[in-house]
Amino acid sequence: MYSSNVVDRPTFASPHFTDRGPASRALLNALTGQADDADDVLAQFHAALVSALALTGDVLRDDDVQLTLFILYGLFYGSVVNCDEHWEWNTSLIAGRTSIESRFEDRLRAVVPHPELPSSDAESVARALFELTSHETGPSLARFVAKKATVEQLREFLVQRSIYTLKEADPHSWAIPRLTGRPKAALVEIQADEYGGGRPERMHSAIFARTMRGLGLDARYASYLDNVPAIILSSMNMMSMFGLNRRLRGAIVGHLAAFEMTSSIPSRQYGNGFRRLGYGPDVTEYFDEHVEADAVHEQIAGRDLAGALAEDQPALLADIMFGASACLTVDGWASEHILNAWTSQRSSLRLPLPDSVETRTR
Repeated sequence: MYSSNVVDRPTFASPHFTDRGPASRALLNALTGQADDADDVLAQFHAALVSALALTGDVLRDDDVQLTLFILYGLFYGSVVNCDEHWEWNTSLIAGRTSIESRFEDRLRAVVPHPELPSSDAESVARALFELTSHETGPSLARFVAKKATVEQLREFLVQRSIYTLKEADPHSWAIPRLTGRPKAALVEIQADEYGGGRPERMHSAIFARTMRGLGLDARYASYLDNVPAIILSSMNMMSMFGLNRRLRGAIVGHLAAFEMTSSIPSRQYGNGFRRLGYGPDVTEYFDEHVEADAVHEQIAGRDLAGALAEDQPALLADIMFGASACLTVDGWASEHILNAWTSQRSSLRLPLPDSVETRTR
């Protein structure tokens, strides 16, 4: 466990934040020191990372590699590791991040289905994206939550979702300065709603935090980092990689379009699942908000954001469609992991959650 009671030393945001292997262990060890005096620990980190990348069978599901990448991205977001802020632009850590990203992107491009490319006009792109996101394959996590999930499973669901949703919609916001004109205006319009239209209590991340607290959960970011599996980290890391790399701006736009297009109906089902077990508007508000908001956002994202970007920069069309397909694929794997565990009467988490007063009294 990485924590400290010494005031002038770094502490980690989560009280249960532990490494998952040699690479993440070496990185965490490095971050306990100062960025300008770390040659030895950085050498150890790079050696461990090279070994981890050489040995991994699937970088998308490798706990050690995905946690390492998550921590490295966390230096840009904040609220993951309390450390010397100079680490954010440490060139050695950026080199390590780049080496993971190279393997990560290669693997995604190898396993994510490549949709047929439409014409690059806005209407054709929007139509193709709506077609791509309209196909549902296999059992539905949202329907399971609506009809069958227990209180314990609802808590697990919120914990899994918290890795992204307590940062909603930060990964996509990296794209704002990377766009111009119509696509930029469309993205800002969507993100303004995500951030509450200037009202902090209406930020979607804040509403989700209230939902977590309504089920007796800790709503501080990364409080449950130890509990979530690698595929959940992969989903968040994929968004961060797309958003933080300008050359992948088409992918982050496509990802957001697919994300918005597949949110409204499942959100209604999620809300119904919580209502079925007696929870009121204080808990269901997050999902109810997304039923209406994302029905509007999907139109903006499809035509004014993704469609306009393809019109303005046709060379990005393939990445727009790739980003959309990657969203559906990786998030589909994450949902499949959760649903398979639940239907087998198992927890979907790496580590069990502590009990809560709220759970015990239901």
